Amino acid sequence: MKVRAGVEVSGQSDIGCLRKNNEDSFGYWEAEDDDRFALKGRLAIVADGMGGYEGGQEASHLAVDTLVAVYRDYEGDDPQMALIEGLQAAHEEIRRYGAAHPALRGMGTTCTAAAIVQDLLFYVHVGDTRLYLIRDGQIRQVTRDHSYVSRLVEAGMISREEAETHPQRNILTAAVGTNPELIMDSPGHPEPLRAEDVLVICSDGLWGLVHDEEILAAVEKHSAESAGRNLIQLARERGGPDNITANILRLR
Repeated sequence: MKVRAGVEVSGQSDIGCLRKNNEDSFGYWEAEDDDRFALKGRLAIVADGMGGYEGGQEASHLAVDTLVAVYRDYEGDDPQMALIEGLQAAHEEIRRYGAAHPALRGMGTTCTAAAIVQDLLFYVHVGDTRLYLIRDGQIRQVTRDHSYVSRLVEAGMISREEAETHPQRNILTAAVGTNPELIMDSPGHPEPLRAEDVLVICSDGLWGLVHDEEILAAVEKHSAESAGRNLIQLARERGGPDNITANILRLR
C-alpha cells in the first residue's frame, strides 16, 4: 500500500478470542496521479459483516471492495456524492450476491467510510462501526450508532454508561445489504481538519471493550501502528468475544 506524505496510516484486524473467522474488513485507497489525488484524496473504510460464517465475511469484503471501486472511478468532483454512490452500490451488490447464493441470504454489514480531501473530512456511515475524531487531547464520536440501544440513549431512556452493558446493545437498526432500502448517515457539509488530527474508524469489537478515553490515550502516546496494536491487545485481554478492527489515520 503506497501512502503519500502528509498522513500516517495503519489498518489492523484481529479475529479475537472466540470467533472462528474474521467477518470484519478494512481498506485504504488513495489516487496515485496528482490531479486525481487533489480531487479524491484518501479513503479509509471499516465494515463489520453479519450473517454467519461465510455470509458476514463475504458482505464486509463486498462493501469495502465495491465502495473503493466506485469512489475511485466516480467521474464528478464531489467526494460526498462519490461516497454515497459507492455505499449504495455496495448495498445493491450484497443483496444481489445474497439472492444468488441462498445459503447466504440475509447477509449484511455495517460500513463506515471516511475520505480526506484537501483537509476536509467527508464520510458515509451505516450500522455501529464508529468514526472518531481526536484533536487537542479530546476524542469525539463523529458517527452515531444505528442501534436499538443508541435510540434509547437519544430518547433519554438510558444513559451512555447503561448502554455499554445493555443486553440488547448489539441489535442494529440499519445495515448494508439486509433490507431493500438503505438508510445511511451522510453529512451535508464536510468537516475541516487540522494538522495532527487523528481519525479512528473501528468495529464494535474494539469500542465495545475499550473506552473512548483509552482510545485517546493510545493514539496520543504512540504511532498509528503501535496504537492499533495496543488497542487490539487491550480488547483481547478483556475477552475479545468479537472480531477487532481499527483503521487509524494521523494527519501530519
